[in-house]
Amino acid sequence: MTTPVIRLATSADSDAILDIYTPYIETPITFEEDVPSREAFQTRTDGILAAHPFLVAELDGAIVGYAYAHELRERAAFQWNAELSVYLAPAAQGHRLGSALYRALIDSCAAQGIKVVYGIVTSPNVPSERLHNAFGFEVMGLQRHAGFTCGAWHDVTWYVKYLTDAFNDDPAAPVPFPQLCRTQPETVGRILGAANDSIRRTCEDKATVA
Repeated sequence: MTTPVIRLATSADSDAILDIYTPYIETPITFEEDVPSREAFQTRTDGILAAHPFLVAELDGAIVGYAYAHELRERAAFQWNAELSVYLAPAAQGHRLGSALYRALIDSCAAQGIKVVYGIVTSPNVPSERLHNAFGFEVMGLQRHAGFTCGAWHDVTWYVKYLTDAFNDDPAAPVPFPQLCRTQPETVGRILGAANDSIRRTCEDKATVA
């Protein structure tokens, strides 16, 4: 059985990431209704890479999933918060890649100095609900009739997870993720190593059962 690998995304991954994202635009999972041009999506990807963690999962050399964090709101006072997203291609099912990506993403945000992370989920979405519950997120609230897409009104559930209890009066600004990679490569390596060890164990367990 081929073992998937999680690694840091690069700007060159943008087209492959867009290919995974595109089918979701036909669903209410994302409220985006038009497929972005490759140029626009490249700009979007590069903007995330400049400040926040962006991870991809590869299987047999092809990207089959990704996860990233981005700012929750644009005002400086919100910089200690981040919204998380994860998307998988059909080939990624059954390897627990979603869980491995999300764990690595959350740990990366914590290493940056992000204090609170959010998952904003179109409801109902049972797999995403299970994912957030498994990672100890709490339901902060239900935003009813949050958006009209795919011919219907949809609710959105806001999930929240606190990464620290330290909320002092002189908080250090979160470290941009590229800077964290340069100054603390061992930390980033440990996070990715733990994620890949988890995937490896899952694959070994499945092979044993088979």
